[in-house]
Amino acid sequence: MSTTTATTAPGATEPALDTALRPDRKKRSRHFYNLVGLVSFVVMAFPVYWLVISALRPNHEIRSYDQTLWPSSLTLDNFSRAIDAPNFGTAIQSSLIICVTAVVGAMILSTIAAFAIGRFRFAGRKVFMIVLLLVQLLPPTTMLIPLYIQLNDLGAINEYWGVIIIYLVSTLPFATWMIRGFVVNIPKELEEAAMVDGCSRMGAFWRVIFPLLAPGLAAASIFSLINAWNEYLLAYIVLQDNDKYTLNVWLMNFTTDRGTDYGALMAASTLIAIPVVAFFMLVQKKMAAGLTSGAVKG
Repeated sequence: MSTTTATTAPGATEPALDTALRPDRKKRSRHFYNLVGLVSFVVMAFPVYWLVISALRPNHEIRSYDQTLWPSSLTLDNFSRAIDAPNFGTAIQSSLIICVTAVVGAMILSTIAAFAIGRFRFAGRKVFMIVLLLVQLLPPTTMLIPLYIQLNDLGAINEYWGVIIIYLVSTLPFATWMIRGFVVNIPKELEEAAMVDGCSRMGAFWRVIFPLLAPGLAAASIFSLINAWNEYLLAYIVLQDNDKYTLNVWLMNFTTDRGTDYGALMAASTLIAIPVVAFFMLVQKKMAAGLTSGAVKG
């Protein structure tokens, strides 16, 4: 009896030691990950901070070689010059018309395509899905010349609808894939029960399926809006009149032969970022759910 106790006692203390040391290891690892997260946040947030501070900084301090993290004084003159710049109102109008139309159209078409891919089995379905992925691999600059030639043949140069078509088509593949993840996660029994109760297939889609796609639509719409709102090159090439330029193209007004008005440029950039940030704040909860739950199955 005593021999058995002597042999088992040392072995019994080892798990107890591991259990005692485990909280310290978890605490150290948690501190390490918190530090990594804090450093990552500072690195990503610093450009935004510098943009806003430069917009509030006097112009002579912006041009100074001795830069500080906080200006000696704050001013709103940069925002005044940005708002008073030519074609500011028309640039807002152009951006809203193009971006809202492109995003709404992309959400409608991608929802229909995602529902068809997720619910029906048809010839060429897998090939179509592969093509959607391959299209995403092509950078937009490689298609610039063919797009310009096609739009020119259609008479879409210097027209809003030419840019709208480009933005709409460029966001369709990603939005379709994202929304498809939600469609395949919705049980078919819900749709069938609605049809048994008297709904048509389209009625079951709008009353049952579509409300459940809200997180996916929120995530896809913010992605589409950011792409369309921040795009510069295609809008600059297709739109040729100053009164039709989008906000990103309109920023060229602050760079002239006499130099660049960095204060007004930073202020205008800050104003341009506000609508996207506001829209993101409105849909951030649904977007977070969309980025996680839509990737569970499919």
